[in-house]
Amino acid sequence: MRNKILVVEDEIRMSNLIKDFLVTENYEIIQAFDGDEAIDLFYNTKNISLVILDVNLPIRDGWSLLREFKTEMPLVPVIMLTARSQTSDELFGFDLGADDYITKPFNMKILVARIRTLLNKSIISETTSKIEYNWISLDSMAHKFYIENKEVILTPIEYDLLIYLLKNKNIALTREQILNSVWGYDYYGDERTIDTHVKRLRKKISPFSDKIKTVRSIGYTIEV
Repeated sequence: MRNKILVVEDEIRMSNLIKDFLVTENYEIIQAFDGDEAIDLFYNTKNISLVILDVNLPIRDGWSLLREFKTEMPLVPVIMLTARSQTSDELFGFDLGADDYITKPFNMKILVARIRTLLNKSIISETTSKIEYNWISLDSMAHKFYIENKEVILTPIEYDLLIYLLKNKNIALTREQILNSVWGYDYYGDERTIDTHVKRLRKKISPFSDKIKTVRSIGYTIEV
């Protein structure tokens, strides 16, 4: 079964270019051209695998859609695809839960590579289904995470970030290492994006947020 992607883009020409290219890559594409249409399709279309979302949209902007998508279905990856190239916009998108952020103009092959990365993440070895420590446990087969036996909902990026830190526990990891390993490609954006994701992850693993340590001038480590 082909992966189903919702493309939310008000520029018809751009939307069709994305659709035509992704169809050749064997994806099924659903198009929305304004915020209301996007919400309707998001809730009424079964098995959406990923969302490509512009910020500047009629009726409802992309930020409000992102908030709702990530509240209702946090495990569906969302790629922001926008002309807003300011670092503050990118960090804001990540803070709202975006899994990736691509600025226009962009290369279609890069877009496809990042889609594949989000849809095919497999940082944990397939032979390892569970990771358990005294305060947390993860089930990679079910893609579930628990703190003291209570399930905590993480976005795909947050989940993979936590997995990567745990696989390299007690090791000081640079931001570049984390970005390249978790995102799955050489990341050319601002490395402060990792700070935003760590901040969100710390909040979600409270009261054990102090387990993720900042290593000054280097990056992060998790102490287990």
